[in-house]
Amino acid sequence: MSTPRLSLRHVAKRFDTLDVLGGINLDVAPGEFVSILGPSGAGKSTLFQILTGATTPGAGTIAFDGADLTDPAGKFAFMPQRDALMPWRRVIDNAVLGLEVQGVPRREAHRRVAPLLEQFGLAGFEQHYPSQLSGGMRQRVALLRTVVQDRQMLLLDEPFGALDALTRTSMQQWLERMWERHRWTALLITHDVREAVFLSDRIYVLSARPARVIHEIAVPLGRPRTLRDLSAPEATRIEAELLHALLGSASPELA
Repeated sequence: MSTPRLSLRHVAKRFDTLDVLGGINLDVAPGEFVSILGPSGAGKSTLFQILTGATTPGAGTIAFDGADLTDPAGKFAFMPQRDALMPWRRVIDNAVLGLEVQGVPRREAHRRVAPLLEQFGLAGFEQHYPSQLSGGMRQRVALLRTVVQDRQMLLLDEPFGALDALTRTSMQQWLERMWERHRWTALLITHDVREAVFLSDRIYVLSARPARVIHEIAVPLGRPRTLRDLSAPEATRIEAELLHALLGSASPELA
């Protein structure tokens, strides 16, 4: 087995007297798309905060490409739940923001982004402002801003959670096509079981707080995938298995 791109062992986190993570173990292989499901408040976003260096773990180890992750800078590109586009910047200038923060000159940043605009369905919209875009197009700009940073791994924190059902489904299909083309290493947080099944190679289920991994399942559906694949017996079985694990892990106040 090849060395995982990301490996967490017994990662725990407490805020004051609140135990959030109770010892997380998970791996993500290079080029793999992995999702994390769990009840609300289980600490999924805290896990991303640890990976991006916004907070530190209380216990456990994290390895990246086989070496201790002592400095996450330059390893991860993070896409939050909201698109966080700056309303006064046009599409092209929002897309290059991450590169500019890294110190890349604007002209060079524009040169890197330009070839991807058509792939992301943004060609012809370069000079539009975010207020002129649909919700789905705003999320495409946000994902372009994320991946153009050319980091080794994507962290996607419910990127489509704020969209309506139809737009969310369309974006899931689009992301699957983009992943099939680029084969990014990706770790996705989601509450959407069908989204996890549609996009993922493997899925981890977390328990209620303090979170630990209570279930792991591989998704053996072929690639590329279409919505029709979600009606296959294997996909239906996986969804039912995930829902059973999630409902069984809900805390009493959420049950």
